[in-house]
Amino acid sequence: MDRLVDMTAAAIEQLDVQEIYGRVTKVLGLLVEIAGFGSGISIGSIVHLRPDHAGAPDDIPCEVIGFRDGHALLMPFGTLEGVGLGCKAVLQKTQSVILPDERWLGRVINALGQPIDGKGPLPKGGYPVPLKNKPPAPHARKRLGAQLDLGVRVVNSFQATCEGQRMGIFAGSGVGKSVLLSMMARYTNADISVIGLVGERGREVQEFIEDDLGEEGLARSVVIVATGDEPALMRRQAAYTTLAVSEYFRDHGKQVLCLMDSVTRFAMAQREIGLSAGEPPTSKGYPPTTFGELARLLERAGQGVEGQGAITGLFSVLVEGDDHNEPISDAVRGIIDGHIVMDRSIADRGRYPAIDVLKSVSRSMPKVFNEEQNAIIRKAKQVISAYEDMAELIRLGAYRKGSDPAVDEALTLYPRLEEFLTQNKDDHATIDQGFAALASIIGMSYTPVRGG
Repeated sequence: MDRLVDMTAAAIEQLDVQEIYGRVTKVLGLLVEIAGFGSGISIGSIVHLRPDHAGAPDDIPCEVIGFRDGHALLMPFGTLEGVGLGCKAVLQKTQSVILPDERWLGRVINALGQPIDGKGPLPKGGYPVPLKNKPPAPHARKRLGAQLDLGVRVVNSFQATCEGQRMGIFAGSGVGKSVLLSMMARYTNADISVIGLVGERGREVQEFIEDDLGEEGLARSVVIVATGDEPALMRRQAAYTTLAVSEYFRDHGKQVLCLMDSVTRFAMAQREIGLSAGEPPTSKGYPPTTFGELARLLERAGQGVEGQGAITGLFSVLVEGDDHNEPISDAVRGIIDGHIVMDRSIADRGRYPAIDVLKSVSRSMPKVFNEEQNAIIRKAKQVISAYEDMAELIRLGAYRKGSDPAVDEALTLYPRLEEFLTQNKDDHATIDQGFAALASIIGMSYTPVRGG
């Protein structure tokens, strides 16, 4: 009892009895202008608006995104209902942090770290993680680890992903990104999955959790959700929260698979914030800060320092108009360690995951494979390439058998390779199972290296 009294007294002593506040001077759309703080406020500071009339919410958190004519510019994490001229704006002195815990596994939370799954309060851990954390120093980071089994044949074989690697999944809408991510979350041999649904359609969230991820996948995952109808700050914050939760588990020695769908919607949220603050639009309307924020976000994934685990990041990129050279795709490709390209024409012919193995690249290959595995991949790619080069002539019936031995071989093997590249979302294949099947198709031998 005495110990409890002492702890309570210590906590009370740490409370700041002073409150720094200003007043709202202008509201324009979702942009709020406040005055009265002097030099006590900076970019990224959190300010709480407190409407004082009946029926208004008690507290509306906002973030400082810029300054103009001596006034601070804010954007809210929620609606501005009840906010008017002269509304009190109170500065939050503490840094924005979250307190993750092992008991968060199996839970669904929002961008502010609050539970939205109806399973009761979220327990708080004792290890605060800043939402806008910095990545480990480059010279202190470990190198990429061993190959991480993601349970998807085509990815394990043709786009090997190592522990601590960052990969992008590039695809247009409706090509199967979310299903591919859910398969990886369910079947990976990583310790924990942290899944960020950034700007997701509200209707699809429950479908993703119940149908795609399933109970087994959710039990070893933390899911962070910000739907497309939420304010830009909430959508951007969901990405920061996803990385912060991943960093917590990495710092505690875990191998973390961080899945984010999608980085493009994070960039769109940053565009909305930057333009509201008065930044000039550049490439396709994106202000300069968008590309800097992308790099800062994605660099947080990767290997930790000695004694820590790793964050293996798989970030989906929603390719606008199926243009794989649009600004966000181009920027992300230059930051990450490889890209998985999903093609609409492949999806249209019913092959899922609709991954184009010839256009996809993993920068950990070929070092991650042994010589036997590399030989199998080279041969399989040669067969696929030979068929794809002549596909138009084959479909038209203009190719004559016997004209080219390589194409003749491809004609024989390609249907079985297509079957290999097709995988139902309920199927699970280990690395060795995938290589054994691929070797059998192309007539090569394979010696399992993991006993699988």
